[in-house]
Amino acid sequence: MIELVKAGTSDALVINGISKRSFDSDVEVGAPSKGGPPGYMSIQFHTKMARSNHLYKLMVDGLIIGGAILFIDGEKLNIGRIFISPEHHRKGYGIYMMQEIERMFPAVKEFYLDTPVWNIRTNTFYQKLGYTEYKRNDEFVYYTKVLS
Repeated sequence: MIELVKAGTSDALVINGISKRSFDSDVEVGAPSKGGPPGYMSIQFHTKMARSNHLYKLMVDGLIIGGAILFIDGEKLNIGRIFISPEHHRKGYGIYMMQEIERMFPAVKEFYLDTPVWNIRTNTFYQKLGYTEYKRNDEFVYYTKVLS
């Protein structure tokens, strides 16, 4: 069984480890070095996100294999980040997670996110899911998806 549900503070340690492994694995797809977004390897950060109801966990057969940080702003939702444990990459879990995020928030009309310019994997992934680029700078590509 696959499900995306809110994470609690007790999940922060496991989610933190998955976040670190996932973002550090981006060196395989163009990252200049291991690293990730602010707080990507901070238990304190993930605990704070859980306390403020922004942290979600992707569960497969009772095991946490991924996470998401989501920020709702009225009819908009900022997908702050999603990540999946590297051993579960390319198995359809990312697609499931994104579709589930869109389904879980029926009042949301626009989803938006950003991803590094160098990350060919995530740029291709978001475009495949119907997200369109609306802005770009030297570091990031910004995407949006408007639902009717």
